[in-house]
Amino acid sequence: MANFLDNVLFIFERLNWLSILDILLVTLIFFVVLYSLRDTQAMILLRGVIFLTVALVLLTTLVELPAFSWLVQNALPALLLSIPVIFAPELRRALERLGRAGTMQIINTVAKQPDVDLKKAIHAIVEASARLSARQHGALIVIQRQDTLEQYIETGVQMRADVTPELLLQIFYPDTPLHDGAVIIAEGRVVAAACVMPLSASGVLNRSPERQMGLRHRAALGVSEVSDAVSVVVSEQSGSISISHAGRMIRRIDPERLENILTAFFRPDAATPQRIWLQRFFPYLFTHKDG
Repeated sequence: MANFLDNVLFIFERLNWLSILDILLVTLIFFVVLYSLRDTQAMILLRGVIFLTVALVLLTTLVELPAFSWLVQNALPALLLSIPVIFAPELRRALERLGRAGTMQIINTVAKQPDVDLKKAIHAIVEASARLSARQHGALIVIQRQDTLEQYIETGVQMRADVTPELLLQIFYPDTPLHDGAVIIAEGRVVAAACVMPLSASGVLNRSPERQMGLRHRAALGVSEVSDAVSVVVSEQSGSISISHAGRMIRRIDPERLENILTAFFRPDAATPQRIWLQRFFPYLFTHKDG
């Protein structure tokens, strides 16, 4: 114990501000990597890699196994090259999030609209969601913010129409040509319907007690993982209303709460550069899940 305490004191005596900065940078890198891999299948793979690495280190250091040690040393470069292939989707998502975090735009796209038009669009979305929920008609409404959704707009039917409850109700009426897919709203207008959204690869919905959630919920999470868009989902099975942003989903909300959340997201002061940067990497500060 005395030797251990002496070693600890020796380490602290050698610390300076550069050493502390070095430790903080390494800690930050590990935090960003683990945070980017959260709620994904890659986290399970990462646990397996860590377990395998620890086992190999113990076998090669505690036991004299020359042939096994030679095999590990020669196979290690190949294992290092395979890591980017295994974690390719997660690495791409982390780089996309980092790239979006560097976009320091002062005012978001929707906030450029007059306050009256913005409130009108939000009210129309809330009213339509409430009526769709009462009728148990499934719906997915994606509202563009900073990041462009042009690649997804091109997959749907162009509309360029004013946002009204009647229009959204007609689009999502069962068995109509446009009811499948998502409606994308940008700059206070319905720009396209029946759009194809990317499906989420995270495990958020897998941990939910309601695992029967279908493609609409996965698409809502998916587009929120690759952009800063806000998605409103109405369940076809239960009629419940959900909202998704930054890879997180709030379930079972009422129309009044939905309107409050949308108003908070699209008010003019909600897109300062500091807030945008923090919201990219720390969405828990701005989005809370239901208990």
